[in-house]
Amino acid sequence: MVDILALVLHHDESAVLCAVELALESGAASKQHILNILSQLVEGSAPQPIATPAPLSLKVEPEANVTRYDTLRPVAQSGGRYAA
Repeated sequence: MVDILALVLHHDESAVLCAVELALESGAASKQHILNILSQLVEGSAPQPIATPAPLSLKVEPEANVTRYDTLRPVAQSGGRYAA
């Protein structure tokens, strides 16, 4: 409870009060929930995503081909410097 009251030292009192009221309305009045609501109130909404220009789009999707790393194993084992 003291941590919630101490938030007034760093944030506007009305914003802290609003965050506490919203947390009580939701039924989950924990310190972490109040901090989460307060940060959302202070920071505002997330910025809109930016459309990717055509030259920056992927033409070939990357594939998860981990077998290519097996070609490195004989080199690593012969040198003895790398863990197997």
